[in-house]
Amino acid sequence: MTTTTRRLTLGIALALGMAAPAAANAPVRNDSITIQQVEAAQQAWGAALVRIATAHREGGAERARAVAGEVLDAAYGYAAGPVLFKPTLTVAPQTFRTTREGALAYFVGGNPAFPHDSGFALNGWQRVEISNSAVVIQGRTALTQGNVRLTDGQGRVVTVDKTWGFVRDDAGALRIVLHHSSLPHAR
Repeated sequence: MTTTTRRLTLGIALALGMAAPAAANAPVRNDSITIQQVEAAQQAWGAALVRIATAHREGGAERARAVAGEVLDAAYGYAAGPVLFKPTLTVAPQTFRTTREGALAYFVGGNPAFPHDSGFALNGWQRVEISNSAVVIQGRTALTQGNVRLTDGQGRVVTVDKTWGFVRDDAGALRIVLHHSSLPHAR
């Protein structure tokens, strides 16, 4: 029973002098995503990108691949189906990465099925800052759009335009199901 239906039922019962239905007094469960949860998921994504870069620097390609796999499994919705992932630096015919394998190749390279991927997450990222232009939350779904500033070990900054879509899975975790990233248009 929705909140509106519950209120109408309660209002009708009270207007007729009847006892309130039991459901009107039942606890309410709200699975809506909050802005704090969205921002926490974005911060976790940024920290994970730095973690992959650090794993590569300290433990090599295989360690980075293992960490990236953990990140994909924890943050993205690939276990439930395709993810709408358009990474920043991809080329046709492999522009979109709807599978975990394609996303892993983009982040850490080394997959001959994706020969143009050199490992975006291996660029020595040390800091990630996220600035949302707008956030839209509809129940168990949230969309964000804004900029992500990535800083490498030499202090170079790359800014990308980013759109994310999050859904709350059945276990309550936010999962990225839409990830579009591009470089700002240069005039």
